[in-house]
Amino acid sequence: MKKTAVIYWSGTGNTEAMANAVLEGMKSAGADAALLTVDQVNTADLGNYAAIAFGCPAMGSEVLEEMEFQPMFDACKNCLGGKAVALFGSYG
Repeated sequence: MKKTAVIYWSGTGNTEAMANAVLEGMKSAGADAALLTVDQVNTADLGNYAAIAFGCPAMGSEVLEEMEFQPMFDACKNCLGGKAVALFGSYG
């Protein structure tokens, strides 16, 4: 199976727990999967992954976390062509 990544930001630990569950699911299916927090993401490295799962809690009016996750996600958008992308999040 090709390399996959789980990239997440967590404020209280809920999204981190979900990210770990997604990672374990990928690994149990045989994937070579990596777990990255938003501060570990280098857009130049995204080409190494065939699939990426992004996780973030909903903030306020169910928008992405604006200080760390949103800027990272915006920087990644142009690197996602041809990749399988999954999104997950938590609220409350």
